[in-house]
Amino acid sequence: MTVPDRLRAPALAPVWRAVHERLSSGRAVTRVRVGPLDAEQRTALADLLGLDRLPGEFHHLRLGHLDAVLAEVTGLDTGAVAAALLGPLDDRAGRRARAAAERAELWRWLAGHEVVRGQPALAEWAAQLGRAGLQAGSVPVTRALLERALLVLGRLPAQGLPLPAFATEVLADPHALDDGTRLASLVQRALAVIFAVEAPQGAEQRRALWERVGVAEDDLSTVVVAAGLRPAGPGLASRILRACVEVGEAAALTLAQLRASPPFAPDGVGADVWVVENPSLLALAVRRFGRRCPPMVCTAGWPNGAGVLLLRRLAATGARLHYHGDLDGEGVRIAAYVLAKTGATPWRMSAADYLAEVTRAGGATGATAPAPPTGRVTDAPWDPDLAAAMRTHDVAVPEERVAAALLADLSRILD
Repeated sequence: MTVPDRLRAPALAPVWRAVHERLSSGRAVTRVRVGPLDAEQRTALADLLGLDRLPGEFHHLRLGHLDAVLAEVTGLDTGAVAAALLGPLDDRAGRRARAAAERAELWRWLAGHEVVRGQPALAEWAAQLGRAGLQAGSVPVTRALLERALLVLGRLPAQGLPLPAFATEVLADPHALDDGTRLASLVQRALAVIFAVEAPQGAEQRRALWERVGVAEDDLSTVVVAAGLRPAGPGLASRILRACVEVGEAAALTLAQLRASPPFAPDGVGADVWVVENPSLLALAVRRFGRRCPPMVCTAGWPNGAGVLLLRRLAATGARLHYHGDLDGEGVRIAAYVLAKTGATPWRMSAADYLAEVTRAGGATGATAPAPPTGRVTDAPWDPDLAAAMRTHDVAVPEERVAAALLADLSRILD
């Protein structure tokens, strides 16, 4: 049925506006407050409802009563009449629920992204972004920005590229990571979380943070130290590594030398390469094994562009990378970074390894100083129990403290 003209009377307009607004909330409605009404509008409402007296200036209209009246007059309920007179009803509660669900799905997607899972320290970054809310109030806009930021983070560290060149290579836009852009800010905040430093405040701090991940590194001063690598081939890096092995010494390769050399395998395809965080471990291995030293690489803390380039090239030729580092908060973050960037697997870095060393040290006598605390601990992707154990005991296990066990592993390889 159509809505009769008498329901379209101007005097009833305030009633239909109030009803339309209230029903558009998307929630269950039983009463609608109408008003203020002038004398003509009160009379029109009384006639519509069949009241024996005029309503007041404000009237609480029972929806069930109005439904019954309209069903008799038009065969329609109140919502259908209001929609016919003023347009389709909204569903604000539904829209809010859908928007909340879209936001929740966005932050779930970010938290579960492979780049974030690979470096659990980034969970803090993801949580910060969730608290900050959407860019431009839009889920699609925010997701597009985050996808670009994650793409950049996944491609870091760079191998000595200037920032515009790196932005062009990754995003096809030399200015995409310029200072002041939202994307650059997002990436820098993520890097600050990874390295556990304050978010950069000025151009100098931002430049220093980029340099830590290989952007605009100096090809000559960026160095990685390795030992025991015997690659075949005429490349400069291969010749340097072989020469150092022949005299039982470690080799220091610059980023420039690596970039100028073709990829090479450590000592035949499928060889194992043992990666350590601290130079002292590499020095102990070289001193103990000399010319027989197994293939080893040292990241010297957070790996620079040369270190990551060497490890990636070794992995690309079939080498199996095994990583060990300090078992403290930063050491776990460094390990997660190395594993995510190079495909290495952990070596003696499980919760069981940590607890065994804590127990052994706790029963030892003659200690000269207490063990340092672990510092801020984030989850370890390779062992869900490690972070909990470290938080419980709050005792760091520096790599040097387990040097004997690591060297014993290497000895067994040579036997």
